[in-house]
Amino acid sequence: MAKAKIVKLISFSLPNKVGQLAAVSELIAGAKASINAFRASDAGPNAEFTIVVKNVAKAKKALAPLGAALTEQEAICVEMPNKAGRLFKAAKRLAEAGINITSSWATAFTGKTASCILMTADVKKALAALNKEK
Repeated sequence: MAKAKIVKLISFSLPNKVGQLAAVSELIAGAKASINAFRASDAGPNAEFTIVVKNVAKAKKALAPLGAALTEQEAICVEMPNKAGRLFKAAKRLAEAGINITSSWATAFTGKTASCILMTADVKKALAALNKEK
């Protein structure tokens, strides 16, 4: 099946203008922090960012000059073989456990592994459902 673990997210909004992703990634890189995953989207006058980082304290300190309100939360990262039907299996396990996925994103362009970030109201219950032996 898949390997699931709890990861930390930092979410924040910035004015929607050219160069914001460059500014965010420059600050994180300058702090020698690592972004494991990110998503950014247009939200009218704002740009909404969510980043997955290993060291939340280091990333939050690095992002402080932006002046954005940073929120921290946990999510699940599921690493699975990059094969047809693997996302279905993970999603079905969560559905069978009564867990609603409130947000998700993934990548699997190349290689043998796909990674998917899943946000739920109960990450511990989601982790147990995904790592349950069948």
